[in-house]
Amino acid sequence: FIAMILFFEDSYDRIRDLMDESVQNGDDKEVKKYGICFKDVEFQYGDNKIINRANFTADQDAVTAIVGPSGCGKTTVLRLLSRLYDYDKGEITVGGEDIKSISTASLFSKISIVFQNVELFNTSVMENIRLGCKEATDEEVLAAAKLANVDDIAAKLPDGYKTMIGENGSKLSGGERQRISIARAFLKDAPIILLDEISASLDVENEMEIQSSINKLIKNKTVIIVSHRMKSIEKVDKIIVMDDGKVVCAGKHEELMKCSKLYGDMVRKSQLTEDYIY
Repeated sequence: FIAMILFFEDSYDRIRDLMDESVQNGDDKEVKKYGICFKDVEFQYGDNKIINRANFTADQDAVTAIVGPSGCGKTTVLRLLSRLYDYDKGEITVGGEDIKSISTASLFSKISIVFQNVELFNTSVMENIRLGCKEATDEEVLAAAKLANVDDIAAKLPDGYKTMIGENGSKLSGGERQRISIARAFLKDAPIILLDEISASLDVENEMEIQSSINKLIKNKTVIIVSHRMKSIEKVDKIIVMDDGKVVCAGKHEELMKCSKLYGDMVRKSQLTEDYIY
């Protein structure tokens, strides 16, 4: 028993630290506009400043892409916006409301997130999709699944939508798992969509299938996309270029090619990668 106590000591300490963390506060608010604004936002892990006075806007009914070198803070921006982290200084607003004044329940109801690393559970395809909206009927789940091209996946499985997919979807490929995650976002139908490097580890065929699903998902939404595949974001409404935690410039693809050396270098390197033949 003494050996067991010593073995679990670190776990006890982590649980104690978690219990000591303050709870995120905020009021239940019905946000009706979904434009997003970052104003002088700062955030750091310990002594390491990840976001340094970031300023940008993402308009409602528009697609905004965030690009930059690895480690520049792109994914952290999405996590701050969704209050998975709380920023240290500055202000993030949705529809003019500071997100720190909005309860997490109210904020989460307006945001759908599709991350690169999908979290699935050892239950059926149907129930994994239903996590997007637990009150959804089977018909609503199937409609969302069809929009995300999950029908093709279910048709190949022994029990269709009732097939158990294993821990974290171990019986599925990366592209199949990603499409189930997108189906959740369709089912939730939130006005704000956050997409983080969702095609980074996919083959060309799966990427085309997922891109088709995404084009349906983002209609009439406030959309922020983090991507390292420059070709896929050339036509978006606005591109935010980040470097070392700062927003260094913003604009459309044509404008940035003329005025941003960093953006131009990223586009050229991306093209070289796509054209390379082994």
